[in-house]
Amino acid sequence: MVNPEHHIAFGPVPSRRLGQSLGINNVTTKTCSYGCIYCQVGSTTDQTIVPRPFFTPEQIRAAVASRVQSVLATGGTVDYLTFVPDGEPSLDSRLDENIEALRSLGLPVAVITNASLLWLGEVRNRLAKADLVSVKVDTVDNTLWQRINRPHSKLGLDQVLDGIRLFAAGYGGTLISDTMLIAGINDTPVALAASAEFLADIQTQTAYLAVPTRPTTVAGLSGTDEAGLLRAHQIFTDRMDRVELLVEHETGVFAHTGDARADLLAVTAVHPMREDDVRRLLTEDQADWSLVQSLLSEGALEAVAYQGATFYLRPVRPGRREA
Repeated sequence: MVNPEHHIAFGPVPSRRLGQSLGINNVTTKTCSYGCIYCQVGSTTDQTIVPRPFFTPEQIRAAVASRVQSVLATGGTVDYLTFVPDGEPSLDSRLDENIEALRSLGLPVAVITNASLLWLGEVRNRLAKADLVSVKVDTVDNTLWQRINRPHSKLGLDQVLDGIRLFAAGYGGTLISDTMLIAGINDTPVALAASAEFLADIQTQTAYLAVPTRPTTVAGLSGTDEAGLLRAHQIFTDRMDRVELLVEHETGVFAHTGDARADLLAVTAVHPMREDDVRRLLTEDQADWSLVQSLLSEGALEAVAYQGATFYLRPVRPGRREA
C-alpha cells in the first residue's frame, strides 16, 4: 500500500546540473538496488533488483501537471522534469510509459540513476526515452564499490559497468555522470584514474565530481578535501573535455505553491533542506516558523546537524541513520 503522504511531485528544487528541477518520486520509500553510505535519504529498506510498477502513468502525469501548474501560477519556473526519487527510479517497470505521459507538458525529462540495472535490456530501453540521463559511477574497483554503494547481493560490478557501456553506446540523449568522492575511500590517484578512464571511454558529455553536502546515512563521513578535489579534477580533465565540481550547497529558490506544509513535506521526503532554505520557503508561502515547530512535535519532520548547519528532513525510520 502506498503511503498517503507520498508526494509524487515535489519542488522544483535548485539543481546545479538541471536548473529548476521539478522532482518526480516514482518509487516508494526506500526501494533501491544500492545502500550507499552517503545517501541523503537514509538506509535502504527494500533492496531489490527486480523492477515492478509503483504508480500508473495517469497518476504520474496528474501529480506532475498539477505541480507544474501551481509553480507557474506563483511565478516560478521549471527547467526539467526529473525522476529522482528516494530510491532507484529504474526499478519502476513503467518508467518509459511515465516519461511518455509527461511529453504533453512540453518540458525535457531527466532521470538520475545509479545505473546498476542497465545490464537489463528492458531497463536500457525505458531509460532511452529520457532527454537526459545521469549515471552514477563512484568507482570501478570492486572492493571500493562494495564499501561505498553496498549493492544488492546478486549484483556484480563488471555486470553493472557492462550495462553502462551498452546504454552509452546506444543512447541518443544527453548523458552525464556523477561521482561522489569520499575521503580515504575512492579519492586516491589510482581509484580516480580508473574511474576517469571508464567515463572517458563511454564519452559522457560532462563528468560531475561531488562531495556530500547533506546528512549521510552513515554518520561521520566526509567528502574528499580540497587537495583531493584538485587531484580528482586534474586526473579527470586529463582524460575528458568537461569536468565540473559539485562541492557547494545549491543556491536558488525552492518552488512554493502557497501550501507550506505540503511544500515542506514533499521536498524533505527526498531532499533534506537547510534551515535558511526552509525559512525562505516559509516566507514565500506566507507561513512562519511555528509550522516547522508543529511538524517537529508531530514527528513529521526531523532536524539533523551536519557540517555546521541544521537540515530538516522526513522522520527517521528504524535504521535510517547509521552510527
